[in-house]
Order: sequence, then structure tokens, then C-alpha cells
Amino acid sequence: MAGNSAEPGRSVTSKIVAILLTFHDGNEHSLTEIAQLTCLPVSTAHRLVTELAGWGVLERTDESMFRIGLPIKAISSRRSYTPAILESARRVLEDLATTARTSARLGILTGTDVAYIEKRCDHSPVTTFAQTVRLPAHATALGKALLAFSPADVLDRLTACGLKRYTANTLTDPDQLRQSLASIRLTRVAISRWELETGVSGVAVPVFGSGGIAVAALELAVPNLRSDLHVASSVLTIAARGLSRELTTGTRSGCFALVTEPDAPAVAAGADPGRPRSPVMSS
Repeated sequence: MAGNSAEPGRSVTSKIVAILLTFHDGNEHSLTEIAQLTCLPVSTAHRLVTELAGWGVLERTDESMFRIGLPIKAISSRRSYTPAILESARRVLEDLATTARTSARLGILTGTDVAYIEKRCDHSPVTTFAQTVRLPAHATALGKALLAFSPADVLDRLTACGLKRYTANTLTDPDQLRQSLASIRLTRVAISRWELETGVSGVAVPVFGSGGIAVAALELAVPNLRSDLHVASSVLTIAARGLSRELTTGTRSGCFALVTEPDAPAVAAGADPGRPRSPVMSS
């Protein structure tokens, strides 16, 4: 399959390979540099790099540069990562958002931040990694679920840079964060209460791949933790087990069979106890 490039007859595959090979020594490139190094038009390079970033194969830095993403790093380090998680994520998030009646996210660690895709509690489609901004790992349930099962050097890098405060509830003390992560390793449930944004809380659980390595995490937006924590953690645990089973066996299963009965409880949307509950939640 030939495409529009500076070199007639080049296939899409050859263009993508050329782009990836520009990062052979772990360096970072701007979009213009990638186009020059691969002899591709800037428009073609932009389209392909954007798609690779959407899949997490490339990462965009704060300086609008690009570098190798988690999937390629995982392959080189022989850590467990599979594209199946991206293929299954949209379906799982659709099911989660429908079952819990709130926004659902799936995230992966990219450095010390979280790249995520999201299904809002409305008729909008599931987002891609390229459509969403990165989340700070230490200030979100999604990030803490991932940090708890990550190598120690990941947390060391995060704390070395300082833990940014977003609200009065953000964990900025490294020792307190470590204690929180130790608890998450025991319960396999992470909680964030107003740590990134005032009035918004979340519950998250890890998703494990082959070898017991946490490759992703699932999160539900739960403003009212006091009344909805149990239901949210139960729904997430069932979803994560089903997704983990798919990743390790390749068998697709009905991971929501236990929570989609007609009388199954939904995660409440109210931010305060005693208020009427609404099907719309904050993301």
C-alpha cells in the first residue's frame, strides 16, 4: 500500500517503521525533526505520529517533543504488555459506564504520569489516549493503583521531582504516599478524595497481565465515597478480573455478569449524602 510521501511507492508500514527507528537511541524529536529524518511530508508525519501517540506507542512531552511510549519500552524490557488491552478497553469502559452510571477510565503509566482513555456517562464515544491530557499519578486513584504495583524506581523518580499540590487533600509527603501505596497493595483498591480537583473523588483497581504484572488500571468517578465506595470497588474488581483474564488467556468473558441484573445497584451521582441522586456524574 503506497501513500503520499517524498519517496514514491513507500508503504504505510515502511513509514511507521522509519518513524520508530528515529528513536533507536532513546532520544526525543519534534514533529519537524521526525519528518526530516524520515523524508516524509510534515502532514504525513503528523498524521502517523498522532495515531502512534493515540495508541501510546509514542509519548508527547511537555515541550511538544515525542519519545518512545510504554508499549515499546515494555517490549524492550520484557515487561508484560499486550495490545489486547487497547482492543478490549473500549468495550470494558462502555460496560462500566453503563453499569455504574458514571464516567469510567482506563489508564497506563507513562513515566510518572498517567495516560488514559475515558467513557463519560453520556452518549459521547470512548476517547483515545491522544484526546486526553495526562494525569498526575500521585493525585488520582488511577495513578495510585498503578504506582502501588510499579517498580520502586518509578516512585523514586516521582518523589525526586517533588509531589505537586493540587488541592488541600493532595498527598505531597513521600512517606504518606508510600504508606498509602502499601495499603493499596493489600486491598487492591485505590481511592482519591478531592486530591486532584475539589469535589471530585475516584476509585480505581489494577489490571494484571501475564506474570502478575499490573499493566493498567480501571477507575470510576465517585464524588460520594461514603455511600458509593463499596459498589464502585465491587464493580471495578469484577471488570478488572475479566479484563485480566482476557489479557492472560485471550478468552473474552462476560465480566459484568454479576452486576448487570435488573436490580443491581448503581453508583450514586450525588456529591453529598442526603441529596437526590442523579444519573449524571462529574468526570
